[in-house]
Amino acid sequence: MAGRIRREDVEAVRERAHIEEIVGQHVTLRSAGVGSMKGLCPFHDERSPSFHVRPQVGRYHCFGCGEGGDVIDFVQKVDGLGFSEAVEYLAGKVGLQLRYEEGGAPRPGEEPGKRRRLIEAHKVAEEFYREQLSTPAAAAGRQFLAERGFDRTAAADFGVGFAPQGWDSLMRHLRGRGFTEAELTLSGLVSQGQRGVYDRFRGRLVWPIRELTGETVGFGARHLFAEDQGPKYLNTPETPLYKKSHVLYGIDLAKRDLQRDKRVVVVEGYTDVMAMHLSGVGTAVATCGTAFGSDHARIVRRLIGDSGSSGGVQLASGASVGGEIIFTFDGDAAGQKAALRAFGEDQSFSAQTFVAVEKSGMDPCELRQAKGPDAVRALVAGRTPLYEFVIRSTLASYDLRTAEGRIGALRAAAPIVAGIRDAGLRPEYTRLLSGWLGIDDQDSVRRAVQGASPSTRPAAPRTERPSSSEPVQVPVARMPVPDRRDPVAQIERTALEVVLQRPDLVAPDFDELPSDAFGAPAYRAVHEAIRAAGGLTVARPLLQSSGGSTGWVGAVIEQAAEPVRSLVTELAVAPLPEDRPESLEGYVKGVVLRLVEIGFTRHIADLRGRLQRMDAEADPAAYQAAFAELVEVEGRRRNLRESA
Repeated sequence: MAGRIRREDVEAVRERAHIEEIVGQHVTLRSAGVGSMKGLCPFHDERSPSFHVRPQVGRYHCFGCGEGGDVIDFVQKVDGLGFSEAVEYLAGKVGLQLRYEEGGAPRPGEEPGKRRRLIEAHKVAEEFYREQLSTPAAAAGRQFLAERGFDRTAAADFGVGFAPQGWDSLMRHLRGRGFTEAELTLSGLVSQGQRGVYDRFRGRLVWPIRELTGETVGFGARHLFAEDQGPKYLNTPETPLYKKSHVLYGIDLAKRDLQRDKRVVVVEGYTDVMAMHLSGVGTAVATCGTAFGSDHARIVRRLIGDSGSSGGVQLASGASVGGEIIFTFDGDAAGQKAALRAFGEDQSFSAQTFVAVEKSGMDPCELRQAKGPDAVRALVAGRTPLYEFVIRSTLASYDLRTAEGRIGALRAAAPIVAGIRDAGLRPEYTRLLSGWLGIDDQDSVRRAVQGASPSTRPAAPRTERPSSSEPVQVPVARMPVPDRRDPVAQIERTALEVVLQRPDLVAPDFDELPSDAFGAPAYRAVHEAIRAAGGLTVARPLLQSSGGSTGWVGAVIEQAAEPVRSLVTELAVAPLPEDRPESLEGYVKGVVLRLVEIGFTRHIADLRGRLQRMDAEADPAAYQAAFAELVEVEGRRRNLRESA
């Protein structure tokens, strides 16, 4: 078994893997000033962006939950990977061949390369399935696609393939490519039966299910032949790669349009996603064998972003501030039940939530076949607010021509209105409910809503917790950060920010600051780590060699005590108040000058206190020396102020 990855290769991965690109696969990032980007934190639920990334430094930090680190830390946390697996994943992204220490022991509980091996197995399997689609044995699969309006180009664009009917065709192919039986079993590509190991998918059309990164982690397969007694659709089982509650089919293809349009259309099947995309609705995705849940909602919210308090507001033009989530459901009872589930998940969104239902009951694939792409786009454009759909679907079960029917409908609908997350919308839907029911007494309807128990209570704010299968990391105690309202502490903080982020603009005098130049213990500890890392003398060569502050900040973190490391990352990522490139150099110099001036002032106060305690007659020489030092320091402060 390979040992630890060589340190120089780990550093090369940190430098070559652009953190803004890796983070951008999970979070919509926007400019937040010179060299800074921000978005919604992927590690906790939030409405306003507090997650900052500084590409030049190669670090991220969330000012909401405190999570921070470099690109390797991000991949570890967002994908639940071990250190070695995260490095190997990134190395694959940047095309770096890793080297391992001979005889070194891997980290406990980690198997170097396991995830990459499973990813590679899925990649080979996808290629195999796609090649098989053009064989004579796959005629039924090609006919299935053709009958639904999908040609070979469409099949290729979506990676559709065919799993042969043979017992172990894929397994033999993968074993010929060097994969072991244990790896294939772990991947979910094969199953264990009484007759041994065999292909999980046989005689089926196969769709690759990919992560946001575009890597295939599982498959969905539809039966084609009458002798296949299995379910109509069969998906990859839960594996180290594939968690059905964490994947959305088509998300890799939809993410760019989704980020641009701030809209996602959730459909119910693989062919529906294809039909939507081919009809010009490039934001369509589908769940894989499970209902749309809170984990799916978090994926979508991160990509759509957030617009703060205005999220979920629909304008007169029909557009929505804060984005849109559109569910397509059948108009039958099952569709209404699915809409009610979506109503529960609506509390996870700041976007406006809608339902698009085709009146005759056709799904998007059938609609495209029958009426063309224009009808598919019209279905999405004619969406109905989810609240209205759920309420009116509930009312449809009652005879509103009778008093008994109206009262029964009111009792059924009132809890739904009471459960609407937006307190500002509840009065409006109360008024609408009164009209839909045909009850003129709006006060009685309002009392019914106010007295009802919400059918779906808004989810309380919470941070995401790892599942029981993920390793739980014991949090490291952090050194208390000084109150930012303290003006002196704020100057100390800003000085450290510029030294970490732009050491090339800091005057060399900074290295001459004494150890007590920082009054706040936390900032003094960071300053000590900067001095231990070599100060500006080391920072500038590192800056030139790497083209950014990545290596410099890493060197400081390596020297810092454990409780201080997260603070170093926070300071290295924090947006600087000055965001004009032409003024940045003057700003940096001014910040350091203010810090030096505070040091002079502190020194002057100490000298004056010492003079007051001294007896000039008992020891005139010592008194004169202290007085001369006071005059000299005051002169230096005066010169500093004049130069500033």
